[in-house]
Amino acid sequence: MMPPKPPLNPTDGEPPNVARADLSTPAVGRLSLYYRELHRLLDAGQTSTNSRDLAAMVNVSAAVVRRDLSSIGSIGRRGVGYDVASLADHIGMVLGSGVHWKAVMIGVGYLGNALLRYRGFERLGFSLAAAFDTDPSKINRVVGDTRILAMDQLEPVLRELKPELAILAVPSEQAMDVASRVVALGIQGILNFAPTTLRVSSSVAVINVDLASELQQLAFRIQNG
Repeated sequence: MMPPKPPLNPTDGEPPNVARADLSTPAVGRLSLYYRELHRLLDAGQTSTNSRDLAAMVNVSAAVVRRDLSSIGSIGRRGVGYDVASLADHIGMVLGSGVHWKAVMIGVGYLGNALLRYRGFERLGFSLAAAFDTDPSKINRVVGDTRILAMDQLEPVLRELKPELAILAVPSEQAMDVASRVVALGIQGILNFAPTTLRVSSSVAVINVDLASELQQLAFRIQNG
């Protein structure tokens, strides 16, 4: 098994004045939402914002916004607020968007196909370098800007491309085998859409997105709200 590659750190500009390991998972999630909304403001030509308006965009309190941004060393100016571009850059560096992340997609069914067509990844510093599937009819098709390759090309292509991240959109019974293969090839993080728990090395970051489970939780909140 290849040893895991050392984790990347942003290299553009000064490192943010924060120990990222100290950020809680909910705080990281909120920072990602702030980052998204700040870019929407930039697209609309807005140059400044404040904690109250940013809070309203992501449905939290202004105090939570101020605490989150203070924790990463970003302090707004009273009566002025935050410079949108500077704050977006700062949060981006904290979240790892200050560097270029290379990802591969494994499984190009309906979900994988939709993800390949999503245009928001590039803005956040992620590029989908290749996609893989077992269906012969899909091989060599280009979806979005990404070519679909056969699964038997996984090892040589990943050795050449050296991606850091893998997105798994495969059936649950295939997910563990695929995860083991990509981890052996040096993948540092997996975004797993398969409805199963992956058991991989603790050095590999895993985010599970089980859409059925999320809908179940949503239904529970409606019934018990």
